[in-house]
Order: sequence, then C-alpha cells, then structure tokens
Amino acid sequence: MKAIQFEEFGGPEVLHLKDVGEPHAGPGQVRVAVKAAGVNPMDYKIRHGWLKDFFPTPLPYVPGLEFAGVVDEIGEGVTEYAVGDEVLGWSATGSYAEYALADVIAPKPAGLGWAQAAAIPIAGETARRVLDLLAVADGETLLLHGASGGVGAVAVQLAVARGVNVIGTAAPANHDYVRSLGAVPVAYGDGLVERVRKVAPQGVDAVFDAAGKGALPDSIELRGGTTDRIVTIADGEAAEYGVTMTSGAPNDESRRDSLVRNAELAVEGGLHLRIAETFPLSGAAEAQTRSEEGHPTGKLVIVP
Repeated sequence: MKAIQFEEFGGPEVLHLKDVGEPHAGPGQVRVAVKAAGVNPMDYKIRHGWLKDFFPTPLPYVPGLEFAGVVDEIGEGVTEYAVGDEVLGWSATGSYAEYALADVIAPKPAGLGWAQAAAIPIAGETARRVLDLLAVADGETLLLHGASGGVGAVAVQLAVARGVNVIGTAAPANHDYVRSLGAVPVAYGDGLVERVRKVAPQGVDAVFDAAGKGALPDSIELRGGTTDRIVTIADGEAAEYGVTMTSGAPNDESRRDSLVRNAELAVEGGLHLRIAETFPLSGAAEAQTRSEEGHPTGKLVIVP
C-alpha cells in the first residue's frame, strides 16, 4: 500500500511517500480503507521528535492519529462491525496511508462527508474534555485562544450550545468566521487584556488555550491573578505558570463516546466542521507545513 513514512526526526522534508506492507487486523481491531485523515499540530511535533520521551515513535513511522474510512477486514473478537461499514476513529498504525488499523471507532453517519468525519475525533474529544475540566456553565464567559483552528472552532460551538458566552482570539482575517460560530472575536497579541476587558467588563470565568502562543500571562491577569479555571492544550510553559495542561483522552470508552456524540451532532447540523484545505498523500509535507505555520481557518485533511 502507499503510505507516508519518516525514518528520522526533522522537518517536513523527512516525510516520504512509500510502498509499504499492508497491516492486518489483530484481535479486537478492524482494518480500514482510509478515505480521509486529519492533520493535527501533534503530527509535526511527533515528526520533529519533540514528543518522543512520552509518545512512542518507533522508526520508520507512519504519521496520522485520526481517520474516516471503510472497514475492509475484521479482527478476532470484533462483532459490532462488518466489512463495508463506514466509520471514523483513532488509528493504531498511522492514518497517512491507504489502510490503517484501529480499535477505537464509531459509525459514520450517512449524511456526514469523509473530510468532515476525519475532522471529528481529536478536535471533538479535546474540546469536550477541556470544557468539562473548566466546568463552564450557562451564562458564564469563556475566553478561548485559537478560536478559528480545528479544536478551537469545535470548542466554540460546544460552549455556545451550553449557553456560554465565548470570546475567541484569532487573526483579524478570521474574525468573521469566529463570529459565525457564535463567539465575539478579538485579536491576539499586544493589548489583548484591554481588548478583552472592553468586550467583557465583567471579567472572564474561564480560559481555554487552544493556541499555545504565549497567552498564559494575559490569561492569568484576566482571571484576576489566579490560575484557577485556566486550561491549555498547547503551551509547553504551562507548568512554569502553574496552569493545567491536558492531553489525551482518559480511556477508550471516553473516546468512543465522544466520537458518537460529536458525529451525531455534526450530521444533525449542531456542529459545523469547516475544512480549510485537502491534500493528497503526496502533499503530506505541505499539509504539515501549513499546520506548523498556524492560522488555518478550519481543518487540514489528507485524502489518500
């Protein structure tokens, strides 16, 4: 099969399209013919080797953590899925490939497109997990950094659905998009504290940092000097500020539940998944470069 691999850590130039052996479903697994694979910031961080101390990265490595596709092989003990079923989920072998193995999946609703389905697993689970950690409730005000990105856009919609007032930081070019999601957009960077206070003179009840662009000091100031109810998924300096950093679902059951709930919400129209750009497998390096540069309005997706 065709797959993207890297044999050493480094920049996007280490990504190569290769012919590799097909994986086969083991006990509890399914093999999926990949129709779309989501591109995430974690992908380029893994490629650089920045996460190798706590994220196993045996070389050569096929990147890609999430997918949507069609089940084409069933492993021993799998009874709830059959060959031909359309699913979405997390890949156990890398989703930048024609085939991938998985054991955490959910049915893909018929009305949901492949690219949109591939955009759900990580962004949807992450957004729900952080909003739950922050315990944001009806009538409260949430400051969300990176509101136009893959995770941020989903989080805005889920928060608004809870009755939360959302202020979303984004580049000015993305303000209309952030506004369309239901948030009040503000520009990030110098002067952020004053801009947020202008639109939320009553203050902010919680902060969700999905950008990791050095916004924690301003966030703490906007929370009145406390780190309580501030959570980041992207700032490696979180510990220095005493801010909670979270990564990864607590268990497979939680991930499956998130897949089902978010997929149903998306097909019902309650969750809009904007695709910023799609790439063929041969464009994986370009896709990761775009991800690393930041500011994509929506999700980047690889279509094998």
